[in-house]
Amino acid sequence: MQTFEKIITVTQEDLDQLNHVNNVRYVQWVQDIAKAHWMLRAPNQILDDYFWVLVRHTIDYKNQAVLGDILKLKTYVLNSEGVTSVRMVEIFNASTNKLLVKSETKWCFMDKKTYRPTRILAEVANLFD
Repeated sequence: MQTFEKIITVTQEDLDQLNHVNNVRYVQWVQDIAKAHWMLRAPNQILDDYFWVLVRHTIDYKNQAVLGDILKLKTYVLNSEGVTSVRMVEIFNASTNKLLVKSETKWCFMDKKTYRPTRILAEVANLFD
């Protein structure tokens, strides 16, 4: 299983009124790393013809992050079947390696011409093996 990682630092804009990372920010980071992984791996021909839409999103908040924390975002595709794919995202405190957030998202593969779900091509599934 092919993983993709990114390191970020918590900024003031990421915080809520309790001075820890806002839950909405974690959701944004989950979406951002999924997109970055897709854009890195998918060839232009695929990017021109297909896109993903979010079907379901679950997120478990395990620990908090605060201003200045360095976070490691890690993502991988758990499985792809038919028109859907399940992607995992884990967010760790990079200094302590403590798991902060674990997310599972279900995505639907869409055809840009028809705006309809379409079977995930083998070449797309193979991008993340």
